[in-house]
Amino acid sequence: MKVAIAEDDFRVASIHEQFLEKLDHIKVTGKALNAKEALELLEQEETDLLLLDNYLPDRTGLSLLPEIRERWPGTDVILITASTEKEVVEPAVRYGAADYIVKPVTFERFKSAIEKVRKRKQLIDSNHELTQAVIDQMFSNQRPSETMPTLLPKGIDPLTLQKVKDMMRTLDKGINAEELGQNMGASRTTARRYLEYMISSGEAKAELEYGIVGRPERKYYLA
Repeated sequence: MKVAIAEDDFRVASIHEQFLEKLDHIKVTGKALNAKEALELLEQEETDLLLLDNYLPDRTGLSLLPEIRERWPGTDVILITASTEKEVVEPAVRYGAADYIVKPVTFERFKSAIEKVRKRKQLIDSNHELTQAVIDQMFSNQRPSETMPTLLPKGIDPLTLQKVKDMMRTLDKGINAEELGQNMGASRTTARRYLEYMISSGEAKAELEYGIVGRPERKYYLA
């Protein structure tokens, strides 16, 4: 995940960069000391996440949010500021901030915010169809594993579900519902029910592939 930092205090920016270095699969694309540099950085570098201070020398981070939303809709923003006023917090939420962290920042709170953004991106990227369960995870402040129901829905047997998971782990490529049904000794409809459940739980993803005659086929893969 490509992360940029917009913070006018170089010491604080350095701390945030050190926090990011402790996390896996993170690349810091650049640091900006003011709003102008932050916008230039977003123009020059593909950015998944911007860590944005509110009190920048030339503009507030809050005033940047609508512009960032319009120009870079794929870039998430975490506001990091000492401000706790309702007049700042509430608009930040309405303008689509992915999270809001109050200074001074602890590593655990910082890590939690980054992981929340990362997991939401993974959910979106790994699911071509966003079911209600996936959408609930996207809008939840909890980790996906914590939002999963403890009881399986009707028609999903835990032993059969585990069998399907074990079977899919042995595959080098995806599988369709008909192939899975033949392998597990069940109907295509039953196999599809288990596959679709795994998509809703974030454990699998599906892609449309076109066969020889051009007819689209839904293939399932482990996420």
